[in-house]
Amino acid sequence: MSTHTESGQSQSITDWLVWSVVTLIVAGGVFGNWYYQDQSLLFRVLALLALAAVAGLLSFQTNQGKALWTLIKESRVEIRRVVWPTRQETTQTTFIVVMLVLVFSLVLWGLDSLLSWVVSTVIG
Repeated sequence: MSTHTESGQSQSITDWLVWSVVTLIVAGGVFGNWYYQDQSLLFRVLALLALAAVAGLLSFQTNQGKALWTLIKESRVEIRRVVWPTRQETTQTTFIVVMLVLVFSLVLWGLDSLLSWVVSTVIG
Protein backbone atom coordinates (compact mmCIF):
# COMPACT_ATOMS: atom_id res chain seq x y z
CA MET A 1 0.00 0.00 0.00
CA SER A 2 1.97 2.89 -1.29
CA THR A 3 0.57 6.36 -0.97
CA HIS A 4 1.90 8.96 -3.36
CA THR A 5 1.63 12.61 -2.63
CA GLU A 6 1.19 15.03 -5.49
CA SER A 7 4.75 16.39 -5.13
CA GLY A 8 6.19 12.85 -4.87
CA GLN A 9 4.41 11.82 -8.05
CA SER A 10 5.51 14.99 -9.81
CA GLN A 11 9.09 14.34 -8.62
CA SER A 12 8.84 10.80 -10.01
CA ILE A 13 7.69 12.11 -13.39
CA THR A 14 10.46 14.70 -13.35
CA ASP A 15 13.03 12.00 -12.54
CA TRP A 16 11.68 9.86 -15.36
CA LEU A 17 11.97 12.75 -17.80
CA VAL A 18 15.51 13.56 -16.66
CA TRP A 19 16.58 9.92 -17.03
CA SER A 20 15.03 9.89 -20.51
CA VAL A 21 17.07 12.96 -21.46
CA VAL A 22 20.22 11.37 -20.00
CA THR A 23 19.54 8.22 -22.03
CA LEU A 24 19.08 10.29 -25.19
CA ILE A 25 22.32 12.17 -24.52
CA VAL A 26 24.25 8.91 -24.07
CA ALA A 27 22.65 7.37 -27.16
CA GLY A 28 23.42 10.54 -29.12
CA GLY A 29 27.03 10.36 -27.99
CA VAL A 30 27.35 6.74 -29.09
CA PHE A 31 25.70 7.48 -32.44
CA GLY A 32 27.76 10.64 -32.93
CA ASN A 33 30.98 8.80 -32.18
CA TRP A 34 30.06 6.19 -34.80
CA TYR A 35 28.79 8.71 -37.37
CA TYR A 36 31.84 10.96 -37.10
CA GLN A 37 34.37 8.13 -36.98
CA ASP A 38 36.38 9.75 -39.80
CA GLN A 39 36.95 12.87 -37.65
CA SER A 40 39.87 13.38 -35.30
CA LEU A 41 39.88 11.11 -32.25
CA LEU A 42 40.70 14.08 -30.02
CA PHE A 43 37.54 15.97 -31.04
CA ARG A 44 35.38 12.88 -30.59
CA VAL A 45 36.81 12.21 -27.13
CA LEU A 46 36.31 15.84 -26.09
CA ALA A 47 32.72 15.76 -27.34
CA LEU A 48 32.05 12.50 -25.49
CA LEU A 49 33.55 13.91 -22.28
CA ALA A 50 31.36 17.01 -22.59
CA LEU A 51 28.26 14.88 -23.16
CA ALA A 52 29.21 12.64 -20.22
CA ALA A 53 29.60 15.71 -17.99
CA VAL A 54 26.18 17.04 -19.02
CA ALA A 55 24.57 13.62 -18.55
CA GLY A 56 26.26 13.24 -15.16
CA LEU A 57 25.15 16.66 -13.97
CA LEU A 58 21.60 15.97 -15.09
CA SER A 59 21.52 12.56 -13.43
CA PHE A 60 22.64 14.09 -10.12
CA GLN A 61 19.42 16.18 -10.16
CA THR A 62 17.26 13.06 -9.69
CA ASN A 63 16.44 11.36 -6.39
CA GLN A 64 18.77 8.47 -7.23
CA GLY A 65 21.54 10.89 -8.18
CA LYS A 66 21.17 12.82 -4.95
CA ALA A 67 21.26 9.57 -2.98
CA LEU A 68 24.41 8.53 -4.86
CA TRP A 69 26.07 11.88 -4.12
CA THR A 70 25.22 11.48 -0.42
CA LEU A 71 26.71 7.98 -0.47
CA ILE A 72 29.90 9.28 -2.10
CA LYS A 73 30.28 12.01 0.54
CA GLU A 74 29.69 9.54 3.38
CA SER A 75 32.19 7.12 1.84
CA ARG A 76 34.87 9.81 1.82
CA VAL A 77 34.24 10.41 5.53
CA GLU A 78 34.54 6.68 6.24
CA ILE A 79 37.77 6.39 4.25
CA ARG A 80 39.29 9.10 6.45
CA ARG A 81 38.44 7.02 9.54
CA VAL A 82 40.29 3.93 8.29
CA VAL A 83 43.54 3.15 10.08
CA TRP A 84 45.92 2.15 7.31
CA PRO A 85 48.80 -0.24 8.08
CA THR A 86 52.34 1.05 8.23
CA ARG A 87 54.94 0.03 5.67
CA GLN A 88 56.51 -2.39 8.16
CA GLU A 89 53.16 -4.06 8.93
CA THR A 90 52.44 -4.43 5.22
CA THR A 91 55.88 -5.93 4.53
CA GLN A 92 55.58 -8.39 7.44
CA THR A 93 52.09 -9.48 6.44
CA THR A 94 53.15 -9.96 2.82
CA PHE A 95 56.14 -12.04 3.94
CA ILE A 96 53.90 -14.25 6.10
CA VAL A 97 51.47 -14.78 3.23
CA VAL A 98 54.28 -15.72 0.81
CA MET A 99 55.78 -18.17 3.33
CA LEU A 100 52.40 -19.82 3.95
CA VAL A 101 51.80 -20.16 0.22
CA LEU A 102 55.20 -21.84 -0.16
CA VAL A 103 54.56 -24.21 2.78
CA PHE A 104 51.12 -25.21 1.53
CA SER A 105 52.38 -25.66 -2.02
CA LEU A 106 55.10 -28.02 -0.72
CA VAL A 107 52.52 -29.93 1.34
CA LEU A 108 50.21 -30.28 -1.65
CA TRP A 109 53.12 -31.30 -3.89
CA GLY A 110 54.10 -33.97 -1.35
CA LEU A 111 50.53 -35.29 -1.09
CA ASP A 112 50.22 -35.33 -4.86
CA SER A 113 53.49 -37.24 -5.20
CA LEU A 114 52.48 -39.72 -2.48
CA LEU A 115 49.04 -40.35 -3.98
CA SER A 116 50.54 -40.66 -7.44
CA TRP A 117 53.02 -43.27 -6.15
CA VAL A 118 50.22 -45.17 -4.33
CA VAL A 119 48.00 -45.24 -7.43
CA SER A 120 50.84 -46.31 -9.73
CA THR A 121 51.78 -49.07 -7.25
CA VAL A 122 48.19 -50.35 -7.00
CA ILE A 123 47.55 -50.21 -10.73
CA GLY A 124 50.93 -51.70 -11.48
